[in-house]
Amino acid sequence: MHPFLRKLLGFNWVLLGLMLALMTYGIYAIYSATWMRTDVFWRDQIKWVVVCLPIFLGVSLVDYRWVRIGALPLYLAGLAALVATMAFGEKVYGARSWLNLGFMNFQPSQLALLAGILTVALFMSQFKKLHPFVRLAGCGAIVGAPWVLILIQPDLGSALVWIPVVLGMLFIGGIPKRYLIALLLLGFSAIPLVVNFGLKQYQQNRILTFLDPSRDPQGAGWTLNQSLIAIGSGGFLGKGFRAPNTLNELGFLPSTIVHNDFIFAVLGEQHGFVGGVILISVIALTLLTAIYIVMMAGDDLGRYIATGVVMMLFAHVFENIGMTIQVMPITGVPLPLISYGGSFLMITLICFGLLQSVWIHRRIVT
Repeated sequence: MHPFLRKLLGFNWVLLGLMLALMTYGIYAIYSATWMRTDVFWRDQIKWVVVCLPIFLGVSLVDYRWVRIGALPLYLAGLAALVATMAFGEKVYGARSWLNLGFMNFQPSQLALLAGILTVALFMSQFKKLHPFVRLAGCGAIVGAPWVLILIQPDLGSALVWIPVVLGMLFIGGIPKRYLIALLLLGFSAIPLVVNFGLKQYQQNRILTFLDPSRDPQGAGWTLNQSLIAIGSGGFLGKGFRAPNTLNELGFLPSTIVHNDFIFAVLGEQHGFVGGVILISVIALTLLTAIYIVMMAGDDLGRYIATGVVMMLFAHVFENIGMTIQVMPITGVPLPLISYGGSFLMITLICFGLLQSVWIHRRIVT
């Protein structure tokens, strides 16, 4: 059998089916959130799907071990993009985190996260015999520069995603638990300093509103309160698709974010508790399938890459859904494969391609 055909037949079909199902549902979700408007975000999302699927296929079929050559250049490109964002980026919702490339808006923090995962995975696999503290310090050096640049933007949501990603990779990489516990305690102790001196006023307001939604119901607490009302009003089965007089249709949920950051609030109102449970269950099954790929990886590099991807997807899901139900403060993090956004969809499908590559090439020894 030709090697190319063998690779095609070697896909993890469960993960592929779940990915395609969630992506299709995402197009429906975007339409259901914006059908009453003249915007055609759902059509744009279809175009992005058509553009990104060949990229996903290409990444899947190429041996993931290419990162031994490509990780460092990609990491440097991510750093350069973050620096360029500080100088030329567009300010959106108080953060200078987007670059206008003419044909699309691009968020460099997403590229930097992907590059960081690959670079940490390469470092951990190449220097696994070093003392754990040296490995921990090396990972800290790799992560530190992009993480600080993202915080400066300031993009708190993207910065938070790095934390479970790095901790998960360090754990799988065999870093002793005492080091990880010490790292967590150090991080928790730094929270008051970060909140008081590292965040802008509007970000501090979001955290205070998260702790007490009634603090500023007409201002900083408006979006969270309306999200809670929308999800709660959906009840057990929801109000239904294109139901009249929903909070979304009446404009109580801000129209600028219902199709991306707060799409789960729209789905909760339309499809209720049952719809929310089904969506979360499909996402959970997707993550469990990805964890199985971590367990079956053929070498340490593949295991670290897959772990980083799993933790990145989990962090986005937890933050996005959590901020709509007052489990997490509002951070502006999209829901993978569901929220509107071309550049994020591209990065997400590249990540799924890496998972498939780890699975397809797990029996290839180099």
